Amino acid sequence: MLTVLPPSHDQRLQQIAHARQAVLQDGKGLSGLLAEPWIERSWQRCLASGKTPDQAVGFDVLSPQALRRTEEANHVLVQAARPVLEKLGAAIASTRYFAILTNAQGVVVDVNGAIDRRDRRTDLITRIGVDLSEDSVGTTAIGAALTELQPVWLHRGEHFFNANSAYSCAGAPLFGPDGQCAGMLDLTGVDTVERPELKHLVVQSARNIENALIQSRPHDLLIRLNWTSQSLGDDMDGLIGLDPDGWVTGANPAARQMVAALQAGSPAAVHCSELFAMPYEMLFDAAKSGTLGGPQAIDVPLWSGLRLHALPLLRGQAAAPGRLGSRVAAPALPLKDVETALIRKAVSEAKGNVMKAARALGISRATVYRRLGGKAK
Repeated sequence: MLTVLPPSHDQRLQQIAHARQAVLQDGKGLSGLLAEPWIERSWQRCLASGKTPDQAVGFDVLSPQALRRTEEANHVLVQAARPVLEKLGAAIASTRYFAILTNAQGVVVDVNGAIDRRDRRTDLITRIGVDLSEDSVGTTAIGAALTELQPVWLHRGEHFFNANSAYSCAGAPLFGPDGQCAGMLDLTGVDTVERPELKHLVVQSARNIENALIQSRPHDLLIRLNWTSQSLGDDMDGLIGLDPDGWVTGANPAARQMVAALQAGSPAAVHCSELFAMPYEMLFDAAKSGTLGGPQAIDVPLWSGLRLHALPLLRGQAAAPGRLGSRVAAPALPLKDVETALIRKAVSEAKGNVMKAARALGISRATVYRRLGGKAK
């Protein structure tokens, strides 16, 4: 088998130069010159707004009044992110990269790491309150992550403005408990070696911040979730917060991917009974029953018929080491009762139309009647 080696440093810069020539000067498409199509989309947005690659970049800072409002509005984000930023700054200190946290508008709200204030290029982008949005400074990992809502890596001339060609950066968006973008996390180096593996690190760190945001929001019960084939207790877990009446107070992106009823950014209140095919009180009971021996995981059924591994934790309750993967007999409903509940829900959503409900579930109309005891219309 032939091994395809990544391009050398010089080859990489040459590819970027050819791409810039094609798009920014000749008005052509990239035609495979770069692997990431979002870069060209960002360049095209910059061109459409009247920007040119050779113009000066202002790196404008908010006014004192606007900065105070921004700091107040992002206080929770900064507090949740600070422990992560401190660990991250220490981890990357010897690489000459540093961490930048922005709000959803691309304004810097916190920084950490080996920041050389003697280097003006570093100092400009690490001031609290500087606007690093795409509208302000063109194509960067910050603007791209906030616009594309996906992790990105950006190296040297892949930035739109010539003045920003010394930077290399990885970025990942941050999503709040309501599913909306709350900001982004960026790792940047100036005249440094290209390290695209930092995109993986920034994604993991962003996940830690998202989980901290969930846990910082007021809740009475925190549910850690994962598929039954997986262990609980790491950053891959879905997290859902509940108030004492079973209403969802927030969920992280992992939980929103596992539970279809958790629509990202939905303004409508969601009740736990819409997520799981079981009384929500059972989750509180499971958390309380585990307070003496330590929290233990249970299996919970979804309305789709799938099951998840769940660890309900009362606010302030911590899982004992080594217990997260253990599981007790689930207080969830028996499979027959879950199936009946699913059928009732489908008939209700079909406004009593049994045939429509049966088609949606992939079962016969007779089965619907039989499970509901002939009560359906």
